[in-house]
Amino acid sequence: MKRLFNRLLPKSWRSTVVTIPVIRLHGTIMAGGQFRQNLSLASTAGLIEKAFSFDAPAVAISINSPGGSPVQSRLIFKRIRDLAVEKNKKVLIFVEDVAASGGYMIAVAGDEIFADPSSIVGSIGVVSASFGFPELMKKIGVERRVHTAGQNKAVLDPFKPEKKEDVERLKALQLEVHETFIDLVKERRGTKLKDDPDLFTGLFWTGKKGLELGLVDALGDMRTVLKTRFGAKTQLRLITAPRGFLGRFGLFGSSKGFSAPDIAAAAASGVIDAAEERALWARFGL
Repeated sequence: MKRLFNRLLPKSWRSTVVTIPVIRLHGTIMAGGQFRQNLSLASTAGLIEKAFSFDAPAVAISINSPGGSPVQSRLIFKRIRDLAVEKNKKVLIFVEDVAASGGYMIAVAGDEIFADPSSIVGSIGVVSASFGFPELMKKIGVERRVHTAGQNKAVLDPFKPEKKEDVERLKALQLEVHETFIDLVKERRGTKLKDDPDLFTGLFWTGKKGLELGLVDALGDMRTVLKTRFGAKTQLRLITAPRGFLGRFGLFGSSKGFSAPDIAAAAASGVIDAAEERALWARFGL
């Protein structure tokens, strides 16, 4: 509406300032708990919707993520693309330190992807990691007792020896998820991708090499690119959540609040989540 009104004014009265909404998608991708805010559709949908409601020619998205849940990654990707089509807006993606694995899946939602020469991009693959404790159980004299209805309900139990058929089943699932990822990247990047045998093996590259491989469109930073494209007076408007940390989690002014067991359980879960998150970042030297 603002742009329409602006066009009706005499040229000398028209505003030449363009405001571009900016979203920061930073962090690991997984369903968030009560006390940890990771990237998921639930945690980002409001920001994405608000950015696309702006009267602007494009939406800029800053990504800094080592990946995580393939489901949440694809849900975020799809929400961005659905709104881009619905609102007829361009999506410009700017990679900071890393857009790898699920982070890169979100990045391909962009009509154009920009990266720093030293950014990390790629890692188009699927990984599952866990620990095995059968020998530890023997040493400390603890017996594992699992009772199931269904012979495959306890596959890949970390306290039992690994079975070949269980691993084969897991790898088959990974291949299906990997194919979905590959198809999505090919659909979005198309002929920009170079014919390189390592492209979908899970390897990752710098932004400079990613440009050669067709994983990104150009090297550059958000402010410079947006001002070059939309004019020197272009303003960047960061879209943020309506409330801060305490308000978001309802620690003050909440009708429900949290019980001591709730807080203890969330804290224990947070330790595990933090370890997983640290491992994801560490893969890329961050």
